[in-house]
Amino acid sequence: MIGTENSDARVRGLADVEEFAHRCFQGSPGDRVGIELEFLVFDRADPTRQVGVSRIIDALPPLTRGSALSFEPGGQLELSGPPAPLARAVRQVAADLDTARRALGDDGLLLAGIGLDPIRPPVRQLRAPRYEAMADLLGVPYGPLMMCLSASIQVNVDLGPRPVVRWERACALGPVLNAAFANSPLTGSRPCGWMSGRQAVWLHLDPTRTRPVVWEDDPAAAWARYLMDARLMLLREKGARRPPSPSRATFADWTRSPHLAGHPPTARDLAYHATTVFPPVRPRGWLEVRYLDALPTRWWPVCVAVTGALLLDDRAADAALAAAAPLADRWWHAARVGLGDPRARRAAEECFRAAALALPRLGAEPWLVADVECYAERHVVPGRSPAAEALRRAREPGAGPLAWLSEEVVA
Repeated sequence: MIGTENSDARVRGLADVEEFAHRCFQGSPGDRVGIELEFLVFDRADPTRQVGVSRIIDALPPLTRGSALSFEPGGQLELSGPPAPLARAVRQVAADLDTARRALGDDGLLLAGIGLDPIRPPVRQLRAPRYEAMADLLGVPYGPLMMCLSASIQVNVDLGPRPVVRWERACALGPVLNAAFANSPLTGSRPCGWMSGRQAVWLHLDPTRTRPVVWEDDPAAAWARYLMDARLMLLREKGARRPPSPSRATFADWTRSPHLAGHPPTARDLAYHATTVFPPVRPRGWLEVRYLDALPTRWWPVCVAVTGALLLDDRAADAALAAAAPLADRWWHAARVGLGDPRARRAAEECFRAAALALPRLGAEPWLVADVECYAERHVVPGRSPAAEALRRAREPGAGPLAWLSEEVVA
């Protein structure tokens, strides 16, 4: 037994890691949803200028609906709402986002709901040891792109009474949902060659910590192997943390060679290690869906609603899984072409149809169902994700980088 995640009990090998991994699939039997929204922050007067975190903090008022504010290494703003039933979770975050957006607007700042910064180069503002180690481990060019220029929507979902079923849904639907909500085709003031450039960045990073978790019968056992095979990012030493030596050492190496950190790995070390790996779906006592591009005010509730409905509602999930099955492992293809693949478009149509029918059963208001149907008509049926619209605007005569920050992406 390795005890709790806060204990100093020694982790001796795979059996102990499997015990931890099984706990990652326990603990949230309900149907709550948690929403994390990331936004790029721009100066309205000069969108090419970097906006300091201190300026954003000074402009933000207290949020009254329970959302927490935090920052990513490049100064991206993140709102994390409290877990709640789907419809209430959307309302709470929407209210807090409106408060933040208005306050930032009064200071000349705008929030852009787009998966990659289309204009600015990567500049890291946060220098915590975690980010220093992450930058060293991930390297260039993709490390800075992910850390400083990317923004996502993360949908957190309770594991429910059948955690394996919900896990299977979240993983299998990933490529189709990534394609349907792809919204990051531009970076460095030019097209990047991907509909979801943000997801492409993740796919190009250290595969030991970003590839999908491959599993057959027991996802917890697969998660344990994933954690064992992932390279170490930081090691705890005398209350601090330092990069590992050798730099390519894995957690499995540490269990076999305690001298890597001067002490054997503990349950506390394993729990921290699990926060440094980023598969498209991550179990943490709930499920984190991490493969969705940031979207503007009009559309992020649609993304959350569709994703939540397909994971929570059995009838919707069955229909969506049947449609998405041929694409369940096509992560690279989905990120590159989005809904340009007719198979992805047809699968996404079925997913949206199933979600729209499920949402009233989950307590969603009519406006949210109507917006899901509107998004489907505008983007899914014609096979044109928001990324395709962004490319169209970028190619219009006389359009420059500043025109790319239109109302289509501004929150």
